[in-house]
Amino acid sequence: MAKLYFNYSTMNAGKSTALLQASHNYRERGMRTLLLTAAVDDRRGVGVIGSRIGLEARAEIFRADDDLLALVRDLPEDKKPDCILVDEAQFMTEKQAWQLATLADRDRIPVMCYGLRTDFQGKLFPGSEALLAIADSMREIRTICWCGRKATMVRRMDSEGAVLEEGDQVSIGGEESYVSLCRTHWADKDIGPHHQLQLKI
Repeated sequence: MAKLYFNYSTMNAGKSTALLQASHNYRERGMRTLLLTAAVDDRRGVGVIGSRIGLEARAEIFRADDDLLALVRDLPEDKKPDCILVDEAQFMTEKQAWQLATLADRDRIPVMCYGLRTDFQGKLFPGSEALLAIADSMREIRTICWCGRKATMVRRMDSEGAVLEEGDQVSIGGEESYVSLCRTHWADKDIGPHHQLQLKI
């Protein structure tokens, strides 16, 4: 039975790398994959999923008002995917998460979503909140805080290195302004000596 999967993490944990590897594994076995990514994410160009280690692939884009169920069902038979992989899934709407669930339940297509769980204020993104509620399987892709403990939160800094507590939930680009932290150091607003040193250089 096909399932809806949610693979979540903080920034720079390798979500896109894992997605591209999963797509490669399917295609290596002669199967078709449909890659989706948020239109708002243009860091490597609109419609491109890229990883920090240099891997990238073209993808279909989705916007908040797109019907993902119709997008897949309207594909010609020879283009129907054996698996759907969604990057930046936190930018989906609740309605879109349910559309993906329908594709898994009714169309028997596995759907693998990859995204951030929370923003820099510790609040759930809309797409992530929906996926945490309805996904069949959830997996945390782990990365570490500067102290060596598991990072579960992310902080955003301004150009001077001051920790931001307000602002837009979505800020594309400027990955150097984000740092993944354990819950303790997130609460303490402690970005660690390495990042503090980088800001001074």
